[in-house]
Amino acid sequence: MSVKDFQGRILILDYGSQYTQLIARRVREAQVYCEIHPFHMSLEAIRAFQPKGIILSGGPSSVYEKDAPLNPADLFRLGIPTLGICYGMQLMTHVLGGKVGGSTKREYGRSELFIDDERDLFAGLDGGKTIQAWMSHGDRIEVAPEGFQVIAHSPNSPVAAIRHQGLRAYGVQFHPEVVHTPRGKEILHNFLFRVCQCPPDWTMESFVIKTVQFLKEQIGKEKVICGLSGGVDSSVVAVLLHRAVGSQLTSIFVDNGLLRKDEAKNVKELFAFNLGLNLRVVDASDLFLDRLAGVVDPEQKRKIIGNEFIYLFEKEAQKAGGATYLAQGTLYPDVIESVSFKGPSAKIKSHHNVGGLPERMHLQLIEPLKELFKDEVRAVGRELGMPRELIERHPFPGPGLAVRTLGTVNREDLVLLREADAIVEEEMRRSGWYPRVWQAFAVLLPVYTVGVMGDERTYERVAVVRVVQSMDGMTADWVALPPEILGAISNRIINEVRGINRVVYDISSKPPSTIEWE
Repeated sequence: MSVKDFQGRILILDYGSQYTQLIARRVREAQVYCEIHPFHMSLEAIRAFQPKGIILSGGPSSVYEKDAPLNPADLFRLGIPTLGICYGMQLMTHVLGGKVGGSTKREYGRSELFIDDERDLFAGLDGGKTIQAWMSHGDRIEVAPEGFQVIAHSPNSPVAAIRHQGLRAYGVQFHPEVVHTPRGKEILHNFLFRVCQCPPDWTMESFVIKTVQFLKEQIGKEKVICGLSGGVDSSVVAVLLHRAVGSQLTSIFVDNGLLRKDEAKNVKELFAFNLGLNLRVVDASDLFLDRLAGVVDPEQKRKIIGNEFIYLFEKEAQKAGGATYLAQGTLYPDVIESVSFKGPSAKIKSHHNVGGLPERMHLQLIEPLKELFKDEVRAVGRELGMPRELIERHPFPGPGLAVRTLGTVNREDLVLLREADAIVEEEMRRSGWYPRVWQAFAVLLPVYTVGVMGDERTYERVAVVRVVQSMDGMTADWVALPPEILGAISNRIINEVRGINRVVYDISSKPPSTIEWE
């Protein structure tokens, strides 16, 4: 699929804001396709992308600092409507000849925004000329650039929104993308539809139709293998490819001994029997667990598991009769995390699904979901008619339970962890909380604790219950589950899992913690 199949493309240039992905999500929710790129994207590349509009994100810098991320003034002379948000507005002001200065009174949190011009960005906002807006800035616009009109102000920002009709350039000092700006979605919609005149053609129905056609043309008569984990992403990839090329696809499910309870059996029943996929199940649990014996360091665990997967795929690709392509479930946040707004010298992290394949595999990579967020992937699954219980599954880490059993990995500990984890999922589903959270799972600690069961002293393990809420996994907050649900989970684990006598609840957020423990 070519993104140019979608006519309403919006380009988001990133200056390091914590809200940049949220801008993208708001644009996608409006059924307009968008992409995030580093701020230093060349003017030639911007023209080649052919955006209907450009949004400049916020960021932590001040435009007058040394090495502040800046763009040339020519960016605003491309004839493309542009919206600068917070730092993006200050940058626009700075490079076009206005004045940005540090304010003696910073403006953070909710603020009143007084609208001075109710056209364009602020058209159709019922409720008068004052709205609530979320501010997050220490600098402010002292003098707007020549040709710009001031279209809104706040108690601390005499220039809180600006417009240049000739350049079709707009700037807002507040953040319309956050929920704390209640009318922010309408303001963004005004930019997308009134100013940029984007058609709302980014739907998952159109994505499926165009992606299936693209995959048919790209793959032709060649064969494809897909690494199927049973999770949402790889499952949607497998079903999408099956619709496109049918029997040319071989899906490979590797049981590495690090899966959830009954995972291998459930995947085989669902995909081979119910969905009709050509599925090959490889039982490699002994191989993986032998390689992991005695290994404590989490990064070494991940590398061992990743290397063994590559080794197995090499073998299975040969058995698949000369496959040309390997499909995997890379998502858009994976791509974003692997490209820093500062450029290739400052990558945020290298994701396991980004960066290509070992040269010796001689397989071409297919990533049909690499433009999608997680909620969009689930929408694709619904469009494909996939079972609800599958597409609503919580994310599961690539290294599996190896990063949820701390310290060395062994079969005995994995049995304990699987049983505890299954109880967490059962109780979350029974209570109706499962679809309301991002992830819920158990972790087994290498810690023994004294307990009393009946009249006997016990000395057994500690299990941690982790339940978090998130939009896309890049940030997360712990969930305040009702005490009765926590009590049910704890009682069942202690009573039913022989070897665990204490359950604790993880109340840390990401950041500073991560979702997984290793």
